[in-house]
Amino acid sequence: MANLYPATSAKKLFKRTAVAILVASLTACASVGPDYQAPTKVNEQVIDSQYSQAEHSLDWWQAFDDVELNRIVNLALAQNRTLLQASLNVERAQAIFGDTDNDMLPKGSLDSSYQAAKNPSASSQANDSIIRTNQVGANLSWDVDLFGKLRRASEAAKANSEQATLLWREAQVQLISQVASSYGELRGAELRHQVAKDNLASIAQSRSIIHSRFEAGFASELELSRIDAQRFELEANLLQLEQDKARAKATLSALLGQTEEYAASVSSNANVSSNAAQSIATKGSAVSQIPTLKQPLAMMDTAAEPVNYLQHRADVAAAERAIASTSAKIGVASADLYPNVSVSGFLGFIAPAGVSLSSDNQAWSVAPSISWQLADLSSIKSRIKVSEIEQQIALAEFEQTVFNALADMRLSLTGYSLSQQQLAKTELQWQATLTALNIEKARYQAGTGEFLALLDAEREQLSSQDKLAQMQQQSFSQLVNVYRSFAGSLSLTKG
Repeated sequence: MANLYPATSAKKLFKRTAVAILVASLTACASVGPDYQAPTKVNEQVIDSQYSQAEHSLDWWQAFDDVELNRIVNLALAQNRTLLQASLNVERAQAIFGDTDNDMLPKGSLDSSYQAAKNPSASSQANDSIIRTNQVGANLSWDVDLFGKLRRASEAAKANSEQATLLWREAQVQLISQVASSYGELRGAELRHQVAKDNLASIAQSRSIIHSRFEAGFASELELSRIDAQRFELEANLLQLEQDKARAKATLSALLGQTEEYAASVSSNANVSSNAAQSIATKGSAVSQIPTLKQPLAMMDTAAEPVNYLQHRADVAAAERAIASTSAKIGVASADLYPNVSVSGFLGFIAPAGVSLSSDNQAWSVAPSISWQLADLSSIKSRIKVSEIEQQIALAEFEQTVFNALADMRLSLTGYSLSQQQLAKTELQWQATLTALNIEKARYQAGTGEFLALLDAEREQLSSQDKLAQMQQQSFSQLVNVYRSFAGSLSLTKG
């Protein structure tokens, strides 16, 4: 067997290698740099930054029992390109982590080579002074990682992978709320459009009566002009509502990843719209095709501090993972202050060209090495400083994310509560204007009322109808905002 080193030298070399490996095993847990601890307080406020996905974070919209809403949310989750990007970012981060984590393992390659070299010392002893050899075998290398540079790099890559997963979850929450809100805006615009159309038909009937009275000399031109002005105002509003519907449909098409204009799959939407408007116009209720919870519901723990729900916010958890990553990178930079130990080796065959490879041609080599960047200490310290500052930046961003999340949750609760109160007051307003309109109609038909008073009553009633439809849509949007800000973590119970 042909060896690259004599037996005595080989024993010494193996001994040194064994010592190096032993030292590495003894110091395997001695990684330089700070050992990361997740923040537990922000401005003396105790927080829980450990992420816990809420039970209904990805199905809360089903409480509205709206078939079309269920369909488009599921479609968006499957087809939205922004969400796809977030998902691919997760795969990329996981692949980077896998590659970085594998750096701690020995690496090797199978190689085959041919070499021809001229040996000047052999020219006087042999006719052929060119030596030809074949080499086949495995080349192995291992970075011993005495001071944890690779381990810290793996920690940073793992934190980045976890952050990407959390950002993907946050993208899901945001997408669902955007789809639900846009759907509510479309349904609200459709309802207001139907209300306006019904009101326009009512005004057309009134105008026909006024025109007949005008022709008979019982109504003035002023009365006819006033009702025409009201009709033109409604027609202009209809055009604006058409634009609102088009905007909501365009938004939904983009969110659903569609090139064609959004169209609901439920064929009864038009009838529902008409019935909803008729319900407002005749029954005095706020029933509409805008999604609503099927029974009165009240939030639990509304008096509890939103800080208790931070653990369900993926954006807060993602910001915390950024701190973990930057903390590990301090260790990566700090490891360059210390020597780097590596071992390389070869195991295979080396034989003259034309000679068959056999056990007689076996060869091996082991080559431990130590490198130390002593001449570059200033740059190393600068890189450590950069890493430390990046951690401070990540901590500041985390704290600001917490502040923003708390403000977001508090504002969503306040907004929903006030919108419910506004909706109730608007319903009362609408009922009052409807009563006033009926009284003015009766007085006018009896000949004791003024037409202008009737016209004012009609205008107020039409305005309150439209406002009621707006408040229904706003109340739904505010409820969606509550679900979004709390990531579906708020419990609901019968009120």
